[in-house]
Amino acid sequence: MSTETRPSRQGRLRPRWYLELAVIGAFYGIYSWVRNQFGSAAVSPSEAQANAELVIDWERSIGLYFERDLQDLFIGWVSFIQFWNLFYGLFHFAVTAITLIWLYYRFPRHYPFWRTTGLLTTGSALVGFALFPLMPPRLLSVGGTYGGDLPDTGYVDTVADLGGLWSFTSGAAEQLSNQYAAMPSLHFAWSLWCFLALRKHLTNPVAKWSLAAYPWLTLFAIVVTANHYWIDAVGGLGALGVGWAAAKGYHRLRDRR
Repeated sequence: MSTETRPSRQGRLRPRWYLELAVIGAFYGIYSWVRNQFGSAAVSPSEAQANAELVIDWERSIGLYFERDLQDLFIGWVSFIQFWNLFYGLFHFAVTAITLIWLYYRFPRHYPFWRTTGLLTTGSALVGFALFPLMPPRLLSVGGTYGGDLPDTGYVDTVADLGGLWSFTSGAAEQLSNQYAAMPSLHFAWSLWCFLALRKHLTNPVAKWSLAAYPWLTLFAIVVTANHYWIDAVGGLGALGVGWAAAKGYHRLRDRR
């Protein structure tokens, strides 16, 4: 194939950008609305707390309840924690969006599959939010409208107490967010999605190692900020598996037709 024909063929493979933007925007808007009908909008704090106690008891039973100990190791390092608050609030969207855009322009043949995988992963998370509303560690002892009444668990809501881009428990964010959308963790699912979507396309060693580290850094961020239990990341892995399998089946059927 000559260099003159390659761009035009790439262009024919690439979906129209405005349609993609409309579909993704509409999907995420509907997803956000549905997500927020469950959890804190319809579930009492006592039910979300009871689910949290089940998670904690299970993690203790296998000797892997370490979330508070991990936070305690770093909570005195304010600047460090503020960075992870920023990481938690910003990278989740920014890296995912950059991955989508890069695939769209550089690898249009692979873009539709990974776009579909991401959308179906996100949609599948609604099942977890609806069936298992889960109070995150940062809310276990704070009381109030959405918080729990467990004896002091020692967790710090790092965004509220140490600073970040915004707080999920004040202002408009409190009213618009599902406070109990912890299981599964889409932060982890999307970070692993980014790794899988780009891993074959990077050649620079620094970029490859950074990409490989990104899901693990995300896991650290969601735990050290007390927004998730580590088991929520396992749920995110399951959601990604469902999204990947469903996208595989859909694109295989579409290709046959």
